[in-house]
Amino acid sequence: MNCKNCETPLRTDYSFCAKCGAKIIRNRITFKNLWYDVTERYFNVDNTFLRTFIHLFTKPEIVIDGYISGIRKKYLNPVSYLGIALTLSSFVVYLMVKASDKIDFDVFGVSGGSTEGMTKVAEVTFDFQALLFIAYIPMMAIAGWICFESKKYNFTERLVLFMYTLAHYSITSFVPSVLILLIKPLIYGNMALVFTLFMYLYSAYIIKRLTTFKGAAYIARTLIFYMVFTVQYFGTSLAIPLYLIITGQVSPDDFLPKK
Repeated sequence: MNCKNCETPLRTDYSFCAKCGAKIIRNRITFKNLWYDVTERYFNVDNTFLRTFIHLFTKPEIVIDGYISGIRKKYLNPVSYLGIALTLSSFVVYLMVKASDKIDFDVFGVSGGSTEGMTKVAEVTFDFQALLFIAYIPMMAIAGWICFESKKYNFTERLVLFMYTLAHYSITSFVPSVLILLIKPLIYGNMALVFTLFMYLYSAYIIKRLTTFKGAAYIARTLIFYMVFTVQYFGTSLAIPLYLIITGQVSPDDFLPKK
């Protein structure tokens, strides 16, 4: 038989193609071997996804600096890791849409509950969630310039760094997000603030592990990172309601407390 991927002739005792390295599949797909393939691909202890997930907690500098310096096989590449994060987050957004009438978007209690304007903003945010998430990567790369000055990262290398950071945050928060949306969606708005805090703290952890700054220098640069990113974050957040008001989809009165 020939390899189904590269058409190279194979010996009958081969388990992998000697040319392209693909696994040789001889049997038709059944539920049993499909399930084995999925678990082997994503949950095997030697799997690149599981190894990447664990090491982004325990030694993120090895994963990130390794990829930037040229290591390609040991860990999942940042684009693939981000792709998994976006796939999982799309399921979270689906659950948020289903439970949108139960979620209190007024987490700070400034309007006495969700208003028509806030609900409309949430709906638009749901529609463009993936694009907004991707937009945060260059925002962090810009904010991180002051933190990684000594590493001499160029802009693309900082994009890689924060692809890993944001994707890991998203994947880590997936399970608790799903559980909250399924069990008690009313508190999801408040828990989203907790998840955001985790994102900030994890970013600070990444900065700590990838730089040599200590003490006051580390704290100062991390705070500057927070400030620069937060300004961009809120600027993006304000752009959506401003767009809706300018286009006439909502009016300023829609953001006032309901009578």
